[in-house]
This record gives sequence, C-alpha cells and structure tokens, in this order.
Amino acid sequence: MEKKKVLIVDDQNGIRILLMEVFGSEGYETFQAANGKIALEIVEKEPPDLVLLDMKIPGMDGLEILKHLKAMHPDIKVIMMTAYGELDMIKEATELGALMHFTKPFDIDEMRIAVNKQLRGD
Repeated sequence: MEKKKVLIVDDQNGIRILLMEVFGSEGYETFQAANGKIALEIVEKEPPDLVLLDMKIPGMDGLEILKHLKAMHPDIKVIMMTAYGELDMIKEATELGALMHFTKPFDIDEMRIAVNKQLRGD
C-alpha cells in the first residue's frame, strides 16, 4: 500500500519542520512549501491526500491557495492553521471546503489525531 501524502504549507520554517517530523513518524510521506506558488507546484506533481494550510502566508494567502487546491483536486482534504481571531476567514475557508481548523499555537497531538482520522478513518 502506498504511503498517504501530507503537504504542509506554512511560511514559518519551524512549524514546517515540526509537522514534517510528526507526520513522517506517523508513516506519511511529507512535503513542505513556504508559499502558495511552491505548494501548487507540489500539488501538480505529487497530489497529496491532505494539506495542512496556514491561513496567513505572504503573497498568496491561505484562502487563495485553498481555492486553487480545490480547483485542481476537488476531493483533496484540507485542514487550516490559523492565528487567533481570524473567524471571518475560517468561515470562508469552511465554505470553500476546508474540513476544520487549528488555532496556533495548536496542540500537536490533537492535530495528529485529526489527520489520522481523515487519512485512516480511525
């Protein structure tokens, strides 16, 4: 069975490294992108099963990236990562098809459980 792929999109290097370690150790193949342009290039070449997407990214923001992702692969699973207080954006992200969001600083175990549930159905 081939590994499920998780793409982490965040402009903060530390968060990308942390999440890659966590989901790599869960047995997923992980990819990372610091911005929307790189994220969409990865999605084109290696469509991930799930994307962890930061809402506030310089250049193309999370909502814009989400729109592109869903246009390319309507069934792609997306979990948003947001800063405190971005409720209007969260509402829009949900309408665009994001499954859920985690507010930073998030509980890494909660996120791990949520991702496993989405990808393994457990």
